[in-house]
Amino acid sequence: MHDPAIVALGANLPGRSGSPERAVREAMQRLSALSVVAPRCSSLWRSRPVDCPPGSPDFINAVVALQPAEGTTPLELLGQLQQLEQAFGRQHGGGRNAPRVLDLDLIAWGARCSETAQLELPHPRAHDRAFVLMPFAEVAPDLVFPGQKESVRTLAATCSGKKEVFRCQGIAGGRWVC
Repeated sequence: MHDPAIVALGANLPGRSGSPERAVREAMQRLSALSVVAPRCSSLWRSRPVDCPPGSPDFINAVVALQPAEGTTPLELLGQLQQLEQAFGRQHGGGRNAPRVLDLDLIAWGARCSETAQLELPHPRAHDRAFVLMPFAEVAPDLVFPGQKESVRTLAATCSGKKEVFRCQGIAGGRWVC
């Protein structure tokens, strides 16, 4: 089996699926169609907005490790992720880091590196972002990003901002409790 493709999910606005929590859960289920084996999925995590407009709501985040079909390219997978975002009602053009109903980012794909106008692999800031690293450590803790020396587990344990990210415990009163 080849290296997994790592997809980070985030949402902080209600959309067609309802709450951000539901959107992320539903997107995780739909991502299974892009994997030849059952994907590994993290817990849901709540994070405070990073580099977002003032007053932006908290995000619900997760990470999924997929096994795309042999021969799938990173740009093809990126296109599939963007189609899924659109199916959820994602509107691009609201500004950088604007609130969104669903965000799907291809974070890493084994040792693959890419630097094009459409895609940079590994994601250039993923190794510094607690809202990516904390759920990532649940699905691929031993992965080492190309260009890094430490595993995802170590990066998650030592990253700044980890106190701003909370694992969701389950549903209470119709909402996810984090």
